[in-house]
Amino acid sequence: MNPAAYQAIWQDESQTESFAAQLAQALQKLLPCTGGISISLQGDLGAGKTTLVRYLLRALGIIGRIKSPSYAIVESYDTAAFPIWHFDFYRLSSAEEWEDAGFRDMFASAGLRLVEWPQQIPAGLVRYDLHLQWTLDAAETRHISLQAGSDAGLQLLRNLEHER
Repeated sequence: MNPAAYQAIWQDESQTESFAAQLAQALQKLLPCTGGISISLQGDLGAGKTTLVRYLLRALGIIGRIKSPSYAIVESYDTAAFPIWHFDFYRLSSAEEWEDAGFRDMFASAGLRLVEWPQQIPAGLVRYDLHLQWTLDAAETRHISLQAGSDAGLQLLRNLEHER
């Protein structure tokens, strides 16, 4: 396996849930040491980005309603160990909107940042530690590609490999 990349094929939602549990374990080993992790989630509408986030948040101990940030742009959650922000940048289109919303402070803070539609903001505003890319084929099978974007992302992929 390439230590800087990870690929998977998910035939059904149970595989998304299983991966989310593995990712939660990998994150819990890494986050207290790094201070913060930013993960980009890219894929077409309906690819499963929000579904993965919901399963991940459950695996990290979040109880209660987990809302999509489609309209609010960001939803925040707290665990005993670190805060989590779930962003949906689908409706953002400029660095000014990003700055005016105060996101710079959130991305400078310790915790986990999960970003749907990262391509909607100008490149360079956020440094992602891990990139997740969904591709759907004609049979609705999800092809997942993970790519490290930093040393912390590389360690996260190594932790994931140990969780498999």
